[in-house]
Amino acid sequence: MSTSQTHDVVIVGGGHNGLSAGCYLAAAGKKVLVLEALEKVGGMASSGYLLPEAPEHLIHPCALDMMSMRVHSRVPRELELERHGFRQVEMTPGYVYLHPDGTSLVFWRDPGKTAQEIRRYSPKDAESFLAFIKVVFAFLDLALPMMRVDPAERNLGARFESLRAALRNRKLKPELMALLTGSAYQAALEHFEHPVTISAMCSLTGLAGPITADGSGIYYALLGFLHRFGVGRVVGGMQALSNAMAARLRELGGEVLTSARVEEIVADERALRGVRLADGRTFGARAVIASCHPQVALELVSPGRIDQRLLTRIRHAPANAHGASPLKLDMALRGQISLARFEAKRGDGLDLRKTCLLIGTAEAVLENFRASARGEVPTLPYLSLAAPGAIDPSQAPAGQDTVYIYPPAMPAHPREGWDAIRERVAQQVIDQASEYVDGLKEFEIARRMEAAPDFTRRLNTVNGCVVHIDTTTMRSSKLRPAYGLGGATLPVPGLYFGGAGIHPGGGVNGMPGRIAAHRVQRWLGRNERRGTRALGVVTAVLGAWGIG
Repeated sequence: MSTSQTHDVVIVGGGHNGLSAGCYLAAAGKKVLVLEALEKVGGMASSGYLLPEAPEHLIHPCALDMMSMRVHSRVPRELELERHGFRQVEMTPGYVYLHPDGTSLVFWRDPGKTAQEIRRYSPKDAESFLAFIKVVFAFLDLALPMMRVDPAERNLGARFESLRAALRNRKLKPELMALLTGSAYQAALEHFEHPVTISAMCSLTGLAGPITADGSGIYYALLGFLHRFGVGRVVGGMQALSNAMAARLRELGGEVLTSARVEEIVADERALRGVRLADGRTFGARAVIASCHPQVALELVSPGRIDQRLLTRIRHAPANAHGASPLKLDMALRGQISLARFEAKRGDGLDLRKTCLLIGTAEAVLENFRASARGEVPTLPYLSLAAPGAIDPSQAPAGQDTVYIYPPAMPAHPREGWDAIRERVAQQVIDQASEYVDGLKEFEIARRMEAAPDFTRRLNTVNGCVVHIDTTTMRSSKLRPAYGLGGATLPVPGLYFGGAGIHPGGGVNGMPGRIAAHRVQRWLGRNERRGTRALGVVTAVLGAWGIG
């Protein structure tokens, strides 16, 4: 292989996980190169001025809220990101459910305050919520120690911490088992009786996937994260996070190349050799981390180097396998949204514009996923909506808004095809949101929409899946992305996954990159020790012969 440069590690993909991996490796003294196919770093953790008609309105084409990184707060701390411009603020409150009748239910950081919200609809539901959140917190106590470590390691400390949590919460075992093996919808019906409470729970957990699937009770981790860690936003937009990571990487001596699409991860019969770009440039490497989708990564490897059984296995790993994919609609407005009907009914002066809004009854959540699975556009409104400028005024001109609209369930493969229905669906979503939020239609300057095929093309993912591999109990820990592909080694020595397709999964947190970096460090260290021992043997032999 003819190389223009040689590095210790080349990272395929400059999203936040790839940058996270690069920072940790560069801090360990490795020569690191990050290659990003797009014109800037960030991937799903990016933002920019993407509407020509509204050049001062900052758009987040994918991630917006900071929840997962608050759970895994060690990454920004360890990488010293605040020195490079990263700053986040907490939203208070984080999420608010809007019911069609004009009532609302606020998810406060304090579970007691959330229970008081629920009490307005049902005192019984309020007491049930306080009991239920103990079960959710018990689940977090069990899961978080292992979520924060590499599942391929022994992790005796984390296992002991989980064991202590299990013993501490042993009386809750029946409720925990029901939650973890049942569906999110089932849990809502088991614990609550009022339509507003049930709908609020379904609307929140539906952000993670279909709420009727066995095992989807784990989606209540969102509720636990919300109450235990809160919801944050990046000041200056999500791009500020990725830019801070890139700046830290360069400070540590690493390199970043954008507009650099990898065409092949080059490997021969003996070892991994490096990467080849679409423009013909080549870069040698001792190790490669692929932070892109695992299927994309394995299909980039030189033909014949990956066993066909493993290629088949990864191609069948679920990525929006339920048929639904998120849709993303951004709007630039010449005015600000308002929620007068809901605020008047509350009467407590809470500014709902400064929260993340959840719209969609339990029936709507069910209908959206079922219709999408049939390849049909849902008819009932189910979406989340936010005005980022309400928290950070720098993201829109004074007195104006950008609006982030996220329907979690739209058909990944509609029967008519997205090209035929794109404009109609965008207008339908705006019409539905306008039933709850004022100002969307009368203030519109421009809009931008992406559906599953757009995510697939722009973010180099599979089937529009923004978390790479669906979140299920069978795709977690070392089983993520698939059996035999979630551990510390891959079929080609020196090749590693490092994106949302490995433990602990999707969300903006940087942990998959951190785990991949430490795996590579251990692998390189073992090879270096072998090389040192081999050199010692050769030196001893030569010395015995009087050569040296």
